[in-house]
Amino acid sequence: MIADITYRLTRRTWRAATLAMGVTFCCVIPAAGQYPGAVVGASQASPLTGSVPSGSASNEVLRLTLRDAITGALRFNLATTESAENARIARGQRLLALSKLLPRVSAGLSENVDQLNLATFGLQGIPGVPNIVGPFSYTSVEATASQTLFSFESIQRFRSARTAEEAAQLNYQDILDAVTLTVGNAYLHVIEAGSRIQAQEAQVRNARALYDQALDEVQAGTAPRIEATRTEVQLHTEEYNLSVARNTFQVAKLVLGRAIGLPLGQEFELADQLPYSEINPPTVEDALNVAYKSRGDFRSALDSEKSAAQTLSAARGERYPVVAVNGDYGDIGPTLGHSHGDFTFQAGISVPIFTGGRIKGEITQAEAELHQRKAEAENIRGQVDYDVRTAFLNLNAAKEQVTVAKQNVDLANENLARSKDRFASGVTDSVEVVQAEQSLASANDQYITSLYNHNLAKLSLARALGVARTNYEQYLGGK
Repeated sequence: MIADITYRLTRRTWRAATLAMGVTFCCVIPAAGQYPGAVVGASQASPLTGSVPSGSASNEVLRLTLRDAITGALRFNLATTESAENARIARGQRLLALSKLLPRVSAGLSENVDQLNLATFGLQGIPGVPNIVGPFSYTSVEATASQTLFSFESIQRFRSARTAEEAAQLNYQDILDAVTLTVGNAYLHVIEAGSRIQAQEAQVRNARALYDQALDEVQAGTAPRIEATRTEVQLHTEEYNLSVARNTFQVAKLVLGRAIGLPLGQEFELADQLPYSEINPPTVEDALNVAYKSRGDFRSALDSEKSAAQTLSAARGERYPVVAVNGDYGDIGPTLGHSHGDFTFQAGISVPIFTGGRIKGEITQAEAELHQRKAEAENIRGQVDYDVRTAFLNLNAAKEQVTVAKQNVDLANENLARSKDRFASGVTDSVEVVQAEQSLASANDQYITSLYNHNLAKLSLARALGVARTNYEQYLGGK
């Protein structure tokens, strides 16, 4: 029976942890769709939970605040680094597109030594002209310039690249929000795991006190041996659960350290405990208005759609004429002191007549990409609505669960005290006390889970609104 109760408690704890991880999954994945493995614990599957370790570990134990953790993650988290580099790539692509519209100028200096065989040109046997001319030398200084005066295609491709750069910057801001949620959740998970250790240590102390009392009664002959055996089994069960809790705590710390880029092997302890605190969130409608204006992923999707439309316009613009000029000027002679200038200037219009279907193919491809970007933008619009409404539901539910769980802890403590008194008075056996201890363990487990879920729901709401990076302290507290 004791083993069955313990199994049910363990299973309930696992379900609660799985639910909390599921909430994080739903909030983080839409925030960073390019990282499909972004869940706490999948540190090798997602850049959001990975990082670039910084520096060397010190011998001192680092006191890590929530602000320190998030600040470190925003510098060293792998998703942050990759997103920042993606923004730089987009900037480079914009500069490349801009170069198509700007003048191109080059200059050169050359010293030449030549010898010609006139026979290779069919010039031989001419009286007074040798077949071999040279060797002779000359010096040349030249400059070349070219400029596209009008190309509708190049103009639109530059606009598309500029909009794509803006989308990349917005995506980077969104990744900062996603990293804040991921690291905040990891920090909360360490707090939760530490609270479970404290609760389980109390369970071990209760179980040991009960065992000692039962053993004394057995030795005194006032209780059967089964009482000591039963309570000893319970003691070992609680010690086992304490070992599991301690291991979970250490693994949670490793997950947090990986996400924020701590030096490998660096020991740390949490400086913030983030106790229960309520917030006054806006209404759902106001929250949605804020989210549509603040969410980087949604704004980035709109810019990506705009960029795709400009790319389509550029593909259609390939059918338009292109006006360009180019020219060069040089100074050439046996030496620079005995030289003469020469130049070339050209201006022309290029009109595509037949391209073998290339332009049609590019237009078709650009139209398909535009349809994809539109669908993605509308999907993210729906995801924003889902995230905000889900965050409100989770927040309200978590608030109710904290209240109920706190009441349940008080009742379970009262029930355990009465059961101990009844056992000490010989009115009941140890079964009732063991069951009361298990009820208290379950109540503590629910209370710890409800506190974790409440804090996570607050942070998830900030993420859903697109303000997690800037306002996380208003939602969670911390130093």
